[in-house]
Amino acid sequence: MAESNNEPSYFEGELILCATPIGNLKDISERALEALRNADLIASEDTRVSRKLLSAYDIHTPLTSYHEHNKNKMQGVLLNKILEGSKIVLITDAGTPAISDPGEDLVKACIEAGIRVSSLPGATAFVTALTLSGLSARRFVFEGFLPKENKERSAILQSLTYETRTIILYEAPHRLKATLNLLYEALGDRRIAVCRELTKIHEEVLRLNLSEAAAFYESNEPRGEFVLVIEGRMDSPIPEEKAQLLDLSLEQHLEYYMSLGQDKKEAMRSVAKDRGLSRRDVYNNLIGGKDGK
Repeated sequence: MAESNNEPSYFEGELILCATPIGNLKDISERALEALRNADLIASEDTRVSRKLLSAYDIHTPLTSYHEHNKNKMQGVLLNKILEGSKIVLITDAGTPAISDPGEDLVKACIEAGIRVSSLPGATAFVTALTLSGLSARRFVFEGFLPKENKERSAILQSLTYETRTIILYEAPHRLKATLNLLYEALGDRRIAVCRELTKIHEEVLRLNLSEAAAFYESNEPRGEFVLVIEGRMDSPIPEEKAQLLDLSLEQHLEYYMSLGQDKKEAMRSVAKDRGLSRRDVYNNLIGGKDGK
């Protein structure tokens, strides 16, 4: 019988995604500690940060780095070790691997190679922030970090203008002021929970309107890592069908209109109209996205 494409080809080795605390070192499971102790190798985002956790629990498993800047080189190294029978645990500085993290690429590579992947659940900053926000948790959309590139960022902000679900973003302190102002300009004066230093001694959640949050950080220097939880649009100014189109990527949105028989130029015009962009903006975002891959 032919082997199913859904079943791993190799069982000797394994990639284990292991959630680590987002602040308080006590927020780690017994399963996670057991996996860290028994692994052949731990791949971590920053070995200096990871050693603090491992030292706290007297864990001496060999450690190597896997991060955004070396992932292309290290993926092959780690895959070969797993195929040779090693159990490798992947951790990030804080939270769950593959969430706004290059671990996502390693998971895809392992799956394509037929390698078994398992995940040990635990802390995730955006879920913690959502539960603290006081905003609707029934339906939400997680956007991670907004793109640094202006045109791509503008396209995402435009699509979020019509978002009725609660919106969750990550942001670094040095970009927080600019991001809050951009959000206010794009979304209007919605409610926001600005969460910082979650689970740590100086944990803080500010529940304000976007205008108030932007003003607050003009006179208070942002410190720590931030999670922003923003109220979804309360009314629905566009038909449900169009709202569903705005949930698509630009490429998917374009493909939808081309599937209806429109040529590429006409389809780009339709996408631009839906999203409140110029056709040139749509073109530049599509071309820029391809060049950036």
